[in-house]
Amino acid sequence: MCRMLRLPDPTLLVLVGPSASGKSTWAAQHFGPGQVVSSDHLRALVGEGEHDLSASADAFALVDTVVEARMRRRLTTVIDTLGLDDERRRSWRELAGRHDVPCVAVAFDTPAAECRKRNAARPHRVPAAVLGGQLRTYADVRSRLADEGFADVLAPEPVRVVSPSMAAAARSLPTPDRQHETGLRFGLQISSFEVPGGPAAMGERIREVAAAAEAAGFSSIWVMDHFRQAPQLGRPWDNMLESATTLGFVAAATSRISVGCLVHGITYRNLAHLGKTVATLDVLSGGRAWCGIGAAWYEAEHTAYGWPFPPVAERFELLEDALQLFPLLWGPGTPSFEGRRIRVPEAMCYPRPLRGRIPILVGGSGERRTLRLAAEYADACNLFGDVDRVQRKVEILRRHCADVGRDPDDVEVTHLSTVLVSGDEAELGREVERRRPRQGGQAWARRTNPGTVEDHVLRARALQAAGVEQLIVSLAGLWDSPALERFADVIAAVR
Repeated sequence: MCRMLRLPDPTLLVLVGPSASGKSTWAAQHFGPGQVVSSDHLRALVGEGEHDLSASADAFALVDTVVEARMRRRLTTVIDTLGLDDERRRSWRELAGRHDVPCVAVAFDTPAAECRKRNAARPHRVPAAVLGGQLRTYADVRSRLADEGFADVLAPEPVRVVSPSMAAAARSLPTPDRQHETGLRFGLQISSFEVPGGPAAMGERIREVAAAAEAAGFSSIWVMDHFRQAPQLGRPWDNMLESATTLGFVAAATSRISVGCLVHGITYRNLAHLGKTVATLDVLSGGRAWCGIGAAWYEAEHTAYGWPFPPVAERFELLEDALQLFPLLWGPGTPSFEGRRIRVPEAMCYPRPLRGRIPILVGGSGERRTLRLAAEYADACNLFGDVDRVQRKVEILRRHCADVGRDPDDVEVTHLSTVLVSGDEAELGREVERRRPRQGGQAWARRTNPGTVEDHVLRARALQAAGVEQLIVSLAGLWDSPALERFADVIAAVR
């Protein structure tokens, strides 16, 4: 795996170096022309050409205007000037800081002899005395650069701008190509059913995807418990299949992979009925069912279907009732259950689950209530977010486990995210261009985590190092691209 630096999108990069040190060449190699703000190009715009020094003041005024506009929009920007003016560097750092964008300096330590040689070969040479002055100024600036307050000072090495979570993952692994740890498992969440061919093609395509996921090395397949599409993922009228029926279909299309709902909302069904449904899935799948449950959140869905939507405190009481009821329901006999919100006179379920107790996953990562319930009752929790967020949540989970006297290793940490994966940078660029919305592109990238196979290998390893044991992904392009095959390469590389 190559050692390529990954910077978060957005980043402001300030190139620092004398003429002929390679700044413009490096910028053109790693960034699009729309991302580079060049004083030479703007000098040509407002003067008689790039070398019209009389237009320099106007050109630099335009540099500042363009950079300020791009920072307001939080767009990755490369400032291609000499970067030798202390006041300008300070103003750019402050501008980036006001918009919560990291500001990075790229220092071009090209030997003076090489700069002079390149300059001599140019059709428009910088006067030797001027270049000599730049070299002396650069030596002074370079000695102070690390102390000026930049987020980082980099050498002009290969670099890519990726989503913030991808960049954070790469930073958390000091040696990206080290021998990785083993044991990370992968799950596939099917969160959209916009299948080419529509409902008539849906059954066959789901069967194909389920079989392909099993062959690719996924350990589990999950679906959402929604009756209309969630607003984060689409329109209310987009296709959405009922979860329990779909899981039964997926189980029949596979033979080894675990199946579960991420997660059943406790307000949608009688809880004893839900426990019976999951037990049936376990029996018919040969003991492969998981029971994912959560406090529910989608009020508009409740309203549309005529279901009550209790206050959050009541929903958490229902969730705790379910966590206590299900093991009784799946166990022997017909014990009665009296919870805070429900009463079940005969908690009976025959046939019982093949494993006796179906593993329970609690959805959500609320630090005070949800993770506490996971620590006390569940076999797994489900987290979101980047490496730093996961590390914090895992620490909190472990503290809850200590409080209730439970071994934290008994609670599996899973992580859910949407990912867009491509084989290489060229393919990734095409896929991003194809799928990225016209507005809100950065928010889309944060939700979608676009990256190459190599990027996702790094991210998976970093999340594992943070405490994740099962990485569950919803694949952007699942139905209309080789997304599943690409992620199979990630699984193979991590394992």
